[in-house]
Amino acid sequence: MRPFVLEQPANIPAAIALASNFAAPDRPPTQSDMQFIAGGTNLADYMKLDVARPNRLLDLNRLSEPALRQIRVTAEGVRFGALVRMGEAADDKDVKLHYPVIADSLRLAASGQLRNMASLAGNVLQRTRCEYFREISWACNKRQPGSGCAAMDGFNRQHAVLGVSDACIATYHGDFAQALIALDANLHVEGSGGAREIRFANLHRLPGDTPHVETGLAADEIITAIDVPAGPWTRRSRYLKVRDRESYAFALASAAVALDLDGNNVREARIALGGVATVPWRAREAEAVLHDKMLDEAMARAAAETAFADARPRGHNAFKIELGKRTLVRALLETRDMKV
Repeated sequence: MRPFVLEQPANIPAAIALASNFAAPDRPPTQSDMQFIAGGTNLADYMKLDVARPNRLLDLNRLSEPALRQIRVTAEGVRFGALVRMGEAADDKDVKLHYPVIADSLRLAASGQLRNMASLAGNVLQRTRCEYFREISWACNKRQPGSGCAAMDGFNRQHAVLGVSDACIATYHGDFAQALIALDANLHVEGSGGAREIRFANLHRLPGDTPHVETGLAADEIITAIDVPAGPWTRRSRYLKVRDRESYAFALASAAVALDLDGNNVREARIALGGVATVPWRAREAEAVLHDKMLDEAMARAAAETAFADARPRGHNAFKIELGKRTLVRALLETRDMKV
C-alpha cells in the first residue's frame, strides 16, 4: 500500500472544508487523490491492490453529528443516517417489519463481519467493478480511461447484460441499492456548494463513454442521510438473490419487489434488478405491464420478458437473461403471497 495522509475531521463542515481544499474539481470522485473513508471495506482492498492510489484519506467515523448514526422510522418513512452500519439496519425491528425488502437486501449482502463495518452510504457508493478492474495489468476504461475493456472478449460470466456500453460491461454489485431504487429513496448531500436532496435513481450514471464517472456527486460532497418514503407497497416487499453460493457472493441475478395489491390485482408494482446491470436498475416497463392486472405466473413472466427485452449479453453471460427472468417471476409470486 502506498503512503497516505489520514485526516479525521470532527464534523461535517470540517470534512467539507478539507475535501474542498484537496479534491480536484476537474476530476470525478473516483479519480481524485483525496478519498472519503468510513467502513473502508472496499477502498482498503483497492489500495492494497494499487487500483486506488489516494494520497489523502478523510476518515468520516469521527464526525460528531448524532443523526449520522441514527435510524428514524415514522409514519412518513424511514431515515437512515449515512454512518449507520449495514448490520445495524438489517437487524432493526421496525425496518424488518415495515421495509422487509431493505432488511433482506442488507442481510443477504457480504458477510456478517463486513456488514458490521460497512456504512450504508459507503455501500451505495461502492464501485461498479469486475475482475479486470481489480487487476492493474489488464485494460480497464474504468480504472484507466481510454485503455480499453478486457472483459469484452475475456471471461465475462459475472458481467452485466443491461445498461452496458462499448466501453464497459461491469456489474454494479450492491444489494441495498436495489431496494432503495425500487422504493424511490432520496439522498441528502452536503458539499462546498451547499446542501441538496437528490433522487436515488439519479445518483448512479450509466457507463456510456465515461465509465470512470460513476455518480453525479462532486468530489467534495458527502451523503448525510438516506430517506425512504412510506407507501402501501413497503410492507409487501422482498429481495430475492441468486448466487453461486449461499453467502459472501455477488448476485448472478436478484430482484427487489414491492407490491400494492387489491386481492391479487396489482395497483402498483415496484421492481429493481441486481446482478445483471451496470447501475441499480429500475424496471419501469415491467412495472407498467403489471399495472391493474391480476398477478399470476403468466403475467409475472410477461413482466420479466419486458424487463430483459433490451439485454445485451457477451460471450459467457447470456445465461443471465433467463436466470434474471426466472428470478423476477419467483420474486413477484413470493411477494404476492406474503402475509402482511
